[in-house]
Order: sequence, then structure tokens, then C-alpha cells
Amino acid sequence: MSAPLRTHNFTVDEYHRMAEAGVFHEDDRVELIDGQVVQMTPIGPRHAFCVDRFTGRLSRLVGDSAIVRVQNPVMLGPRAEVEPDLTLLRPPFERYREVHPGPADVMLAIEVADTSLEYDRSVKIPLYATAGIPEVWLVDLPADRIQVYRNPAKGSYDKVTSVSPGEALTPLLLTGARLSVTDVLG
Repeated sequence: MSAPLRTHNFTVDEYHRMAEAGVFHEDDRVELIDGQVVQMTPIGPRHAFCVDRFTGRLSRLVGDSAIVRVQNPVMLGPRAEVEPDLTLLRPPFERYREVHPGPADVMLAIEVADTSLEYDRSVKIPLYATAGIPEVWLVDLPADRIQVYRNPAKGSYDKVTSVSPGEALTPLLLTGARLSVTDVLG
């Protein structure tokens, strides 16, 4: 009889030390989810197009009232560091010079999903809710819509709505800012 398979749940500090030791390379697409190193799916052309459109539109829309970050780390806890496709962060820039942003810094997280929709919905959205991220947008590229998650409570979001081309999005923490769904989905 063989011994049961043992796994190790890594901390964010261990994850960073592994990267510093060269276990991961700068271009590796990995995240730390509940202590497990998870390889992310490759970025396809439609996904990249949507992230680029969002980046341009959001940057113009928010001006200096938020920082738009693209595919950079956010620490969600001692065993979770994710890389949302986009985040709107509280300014100023200087506060992120020595440390990655945490949940209190994130105004909005955006995940763009082409092939990763079910994973994003069942794993990452609850992770964001547990961390207290106030709002998450999940871009469902195959269905040509965006699901808006708000009001995190007990590992899920109390309010979930969908918007489609022809409708507009308004980030919860940026009053008066409106973004056309058609503009970002192309």
C-alpha cells in the first residue's frame, strides 16, 4: 500500500522566493490560488483585443481618480496572489512601489474570459468576494456580455447583473463614469 499523496500549500512569501530563485520566469503565466501554483491559459487574440480596448477606455475615463493596471499581481491573502486582466486601484502610484496592492487598494477587478470562463466564475470570483473586493466584472467573450458582481458577502456576491452591447457600465466606486459595453467588446 502506497503512502497518500502529499501536497504543499505555498504562502505568498514562498511563492515570491520561488520566483526569485528562478523556479518561475518573468513571462510565466502563473497565479497562487489557495496556496497552489496554477498555470493560466494562454492569451488569445480576442482576449488581448478586449484587454487593450478596456485599458484605453478606462485610462481616459478615470484620469487621475484611479490607477489602471493590466495583468499585474494583487495579493488577496497569505496564500493567494492573482493577476486580474485589469484592476482599478486607489491612487497614488507611489504606494505600490515596494508592495503589490491588496484587497483594500482594489476598486474594481476585471477578468476577461474566452476559454477560462467557468474557472473564473467558480474559483476566482469567490476568491475576490472572500477578500472583499467591492466589484468584479467578468467579461464573457463567447456570449458577448459582461457580468457585474457587487456587494461581497461570505465568499460570494449579493448582486450579480449582466450587461450586453448597447448598454453601459458604471464602476461602483467612480460615480458618474460610464463605459459603453459596445466600445470594449468591439
